[in-house]
Amino acid sequence: MNMTKEDGTIKKKHKNSMMQEMTALPINVIIGLGNPGQQHYYNRHNIGFRIVDELARKHGGIWESKKNMKIAEVIIHGKKILLVKPETFMNASGKVIPFLQKQGIKPENILVIHDELEKQFSKLAFKIGGSHRGHNGLRSIIAACGPDFARLRFGVGRPESRDEVGDYVLQNFTQDSIAVEQGIGQALAMIEQLFESDQID
Repeated sequence: MNMTKEDGTIKKKHKNSMMQEMTALPINVIIGLGNPGQQHYYNRHNIGFRIVDELARKHGGIWESKKNMKIAEVIIHGKKILLVKPETFMNASGKVIPFLQKQGIKPENILVIHDELEKQFSKLAFKIGGSHRGHNGLRSIIAACGPDFARLRFGVGRPESRDEVGDYVLQNFTQDSIAVEQGIGQALAMIEQLFESDQID
């Protein structure tokens, strides 16, 4: 079924409304989800790592090890943002939360970037709150601090069989590297837009 002009208008209004909700949040921590180790770096499951790595590269962040994570500070449109990569493997991503809580970080301050099976490759969407929908990294974070944090979902598509999901997310993208890099670039643009209102004149 083709989308009508009215459907497109409704979709655009919803997207604009979500962006308004997102910009209203006091986000100062961005957690990229993934598995540590170079052998996993280009897996679908590691797109969160790749996006925060690119944020660090673009905005001059330097990664340092801190307990069970790597952290880097960057300035985006005048706002200090802490980037986090859990070094715990995906299923224990929530172990970074106690460290953040000691810094006074609350769920509404956190944006989590993760791979999303329910969206086609490189389709991007913000979301606030909700369930983990089977994503073990989200499951772990929700167990640690509750569900009321923001997410940026990067579409990776879904295999034909549910039984293949575990292997599928641990495989590399089949799309060419240029397409993946373009998706990462679009993700950065969306994230940077969140902080435009904080621009220092």
